Amino acid sequence: MNVLIPTIAAAAGLTVGYKVARLTEVRALGGVALAAGGVAAFKGWQENAGTGTAAALTAVYLGGFGYSHALHKKIGPWPAVCAVTGATVLASLAFGREKK
Repeated sequence: MNVLIPTIAAAAGLTVGYKVARLTEVRALGGVALAAGGVAAFKGWQENAGTGTAAALTAVYLGGFGYSHALHKKIGPWPAVCAVTGATVLASLAFGREKK
């Protein structure tokens, strides 16, 4: 699988999850988008790089989500979401590639 597919899934999960929660004011709906992106990304990472790497990248994904809550108090909500999404994307591109 192309590394871009799980990378896009992760980026979409973080950004769309935030946007849905903010627009609807229902955090659980944002959580559904976050979970969907995370599951799709995990499956792609698992196929590409194995279960261990997929688990580590999923930890980065979920850790970024958690950290964005603290970071938004310092730099604002959208910059925080963009920062953790960027970090997740970089990790995915670096470590989520297919094994050779």
